[in-house]
Amino acid sequence: MQLYETITGLRQALDPQRKAGVSIGFVPTMGALHAGHLALVEASKARNDLTVCSIFVNPTQFNNPDDLARYPHTLEADCQLLEAVGCDLVFAPSVEEMYPGSPVLRLDFGELETVLEGAFRPGHFNGVGIVVSKLFNIVQPDRAYFGQKDLQQVAVVRRLIRDLGFPLELVRMPIVRETDGLAMSSRNRNLSPAERQVAPALHQALNKARAVLQEEGPIEAAKIAVNDYLQAYSAFRLEYFEVTNAETLQPVEQLQAPGATALCIAAYLGQTRLIDNLIV
Repeated sequence: MQLYETITGLRQALDPQRKAGVSIGFVPTMGALHAGHLALVEASKARNDLTVCSIFVNPTQFNNPDDLARYPHTLEADCQLLEAVGCDLVFAPSVEEMYPGSPVLRLDFGELETVLEGAFRPGHFNGVGIVVSKLFNIVQPDRAYFGQKDLQQVAVVRRLIRDLGFPLELVRMPIVRETDGLAMSSRNRNLSPAERQVAPALHQALNKARAVLQEEGPIEAAKIAVNDYLQAYSAFRLEYFEVTNAETLQPVEQLQAPGATALCIAAYLGQTRLIDNLIV
């Protein structure tokens, strides 16, 4: 496995491979890797000749400086994990390498920025769009792999690919969960032992909502069920729970066709913000 810290170095490594007809899979990450990230790498290896994984904590997508400061940096351990699953190249640039000057470009993702993460994290998707565009231009992959846990991010990247004409395939992979149901996340490392014990309640609340909806209960009843369930855990502070179209992330008034509805949730557990979703 080769590690590159500069854009020039990575391009020099990839250009001859691309010209030789080698297919390139790409897994963009912010590091602090877990089994969910490794599943993306393994999926890429199964369909591509070469797999690139980026590790870059992107400051432009953090609207909360404290959240950025708390985000874990574990490059050495991450590289060991990636090498163990057969990743071919790792791109780990500095902030100065990715942003020689402060970006002034502003991307507008329309209605996607008015709901869920867009409503609670202003400017977040502008930062995501800029860094993903830069990474796509640098790596020029045939396929890019993203996890379903960040469902709205997948929708934003899909819009980015469509509107800017990136010649690549977006592959969305299912959420990887701990044995107790907690969605794997780099931020889980910030949970105290006591918080980690109750963290699966977020997924359990989604299951409660799904049960209500599948019994043809109204959406408002599902929202009440989620709120009531999490109120039993004083450490949780619910930020939002919404029933949405799984592609557009816009609110819906009733359960749609199988696979077309997403239950999306975000909550603080202590100081740590967790998100999760279910496709129904």
